[in-house]
Amino acid sequence: MPRCVLPASFIPRRTAAALLLAAAAGLTALPAAAQQPRNFPATALRGEIVVQQPPEVLLNGRPARLAPGARIRGENNLMLVSGALTNQRLLVHYTVDLSGLVGEVWVLTAAERARQPWPATREQAAAWRFDPVAQTWTRP
Repeated sequence: MPRCVLPASFIPRRTAAALLLAAAAGLTALPAAAQQPRNFPATALRGEIVVQQPPEVLLNGRPARLAPGARIRGENNLMLVSGALTNQRLLVHYTVDLSGLVGEVWVLTAAERARQPWPATREQAAAWRFDPVAQTWTRP
């Protein structure tokens, strides 16, 4: 069956220019989005997590469990599968839901790890002051 192959000169120049601009805009937007700092909720605590046999984890050395809809985000903010993280010690920010299950986990980058202080317990978070814009905590 014969196919119709159009010569490159058939594409109008305006269309080709628009396609090139769109592609260039998409390529330049990706690195800028990847470099944006992540915003953590005020309920996020800092700790060390070790995924054992998912959904079982060790959180700060104590047994804990991932919630059924738990989301784990890597340093690049992409979702990770808990099974791929077994037996790795990771410094993270995490949230705990009302039933005590770990809901969201963010694996920290070097810049985020350097951000001090960050509460490790609910009591500290209740006593300290959080600035959501600067993403910093202040002790009383």
